Amino acid sequence: MNTFNQILRGILFLVLAVFGMAMAFIFMISTAIAVAILYVVARIKGRPFGVKAYWDERRRPDSAKNVFKNKDVTDIEMREIP
Repeated sequence: MNTFNQILRGILFLVLAVFGMAMAFIFMISTAIAVAILYVVARIKGRPFGVKAYWDERRRPDSAKNVFKNKDVTDIEMREIP
């Protein structure tokens, strides 16, 4: 009976391992498809595709982010009211 349990556990482990490998393979294929789509979209838009280009674009100062200009800033004084 002990041998039968070991065989059954081995078969179940093998099925679980094959199922896990299949899931990993599907994940890798879907990731490759997603990267390919991103590459094609970047080429169509005329942008470089890569980590370095992405970070260079993110680090570039954006003038639209600077909403307030120096002339829009007002210096105020605040006092506590007793």
